[in-house]
Amino acid sequence: MLETLDLADRSALFDEIPATLLARPLQLAHGESEMQVRRHMADCARQDEVALSFIGAGAYDHHIPAAVWELAGRGEFMTAYTPYQAEASQGTLQVIYEFQSMLAQLVGLDVCNASVYDAGSGLAEAVLMAIRVQRRGGTRQVLMPRNVHPLYREAVAAIVGVQGITLVDIAVDADGRVDMADLERHRDLPAAALVIAQPNYFGVIDEVDRLTDWAHAAGMRVIAQVNPLALSLLSPPGDWGERGADICVGDAQVFGIPLSSGGPYCGFICCRMDLVRQLPGRLIGRTVDLDGKPGFALTLQAREQHIRRAKATSNICTNQGLAMTAATIHLSLLGFEGLRRVAAHCHASLNALLTQLQPWAVTPLHAAPHFHEVVLRLPTAAAPVLAAMAARGVLGGVDLAEDYPELGHAMLVCTTEQHTPEDLATYVTCLAAALEECRR
Repeated sequence: MLETLDLADRSALFDEIPATLLARPLQLAHGESEMQVRRHMADCARQDEVALSFIGAGAYDHHIPAAVWELAGRGEFMTAYTPYQAEASQGTLQVIYEFQSMLAQLVGLDVCNASVYDAGSGLAEAVLMAIRVQRRGGTRQVLMPRNVHPLYREAVAAIVGVQGITLVDIAVDADGRVDMADLERHRDLPAAALVIAQPNYFGVIDEVDRLTDWAHAAGMRVIAQVNPLALSLLSPPGDWGERGADICVGDAQVFGIPLSSGGPYCGFICCRMDLVRQLPGRLIGRTVDLDGKPGFALTLQAREQHIRRAKATSNICTNQGLAMTAATIHLSLLGFEGLRRVAAHCHASLNALLTQLQPWAVTPLHAAPHFHEVVLRLPTAAAPVLAAMAARGVLGGVDLAEDYPELGHAMLVCTTEQHTPEDLATYVTCLAAALEECRR
């Protein structure tokens, strides 16, 4: 290899890595006994314990039926991380196929992959898809509204920015929706796609039909970024506007995957059939063998592990096997009607909380319809209020000052089906005490 590349020694293979990184010593702790490690891990786990949480913002604490992880934790699933020797793992392939089928049906599009790391990396992959298929005069731009999750926008910028792709910010109006006047100013911009979040980061239900038709009329693709649980109540992306969205991304964390110190998650990408050859990740197909027996197989394997990297659709995607398995079991147990009831309960709990907060002059910042979470306007800065609530054992929400300073004293609050009327009363009491403390 060195002779072919005309290099003097092996170190030249790594000359693109800054010397400061190569010279940095590994900061490894001294070895500890099994007992000490278990004690340390238990102490770390206790840091996650909190009496009550009303934080959402892309990570949701839903009830998970006991059967989900009793089944997902079986050795057949737990140890079969991903099907590299695929056809020998028919059970795993069938689970992936069922996951793809249910997600595709939920979002109303033709095909779904299984899967990508999370919704943020999935959105980056969707942007790259749109750039590849659009080819409008070599365009390298995508319209990205500011009501898309800030962390998702950061992830997309980190992945596509180094590839010369520009994310064009689109303003948000007073209702938390995409500002149509600002969007109209970008009509003639040679952009490949418009990203539409539903519900958006603020929990607001956007005008997706209008936005979808606008983008298609302007010659752009539509990338939907969704909370899949909400789609049991809301119109699926495949039905948006006259033609529907072209690509849809989201996170299946809401289906049977617990909050565990930041992961794992289970992103997915769905698309129309005419875009399927640009879809990253694994695709499982159902077929029959030579004897006419049904079976499952990997198909359209456009990954860097299967073909030359230069022709791969992606080299960061993977199959989040165990998380996907849990999501599949969860979806199978609840069914569409079960999902609808969970979503309705989440929304009802939030409306009940808002009613109880009215006497304390804490009201929603946006007047538009919302789902599951909402931005609250506070009479004082959110950070000290949230700190005072946390000291009382309640995680009250997300301070929006850093990402959206223009919103003033505002925080994002979420409820799920797990919040009881007693939990809501506790929240109101705790928030009232925190506001009083911060006024002193």
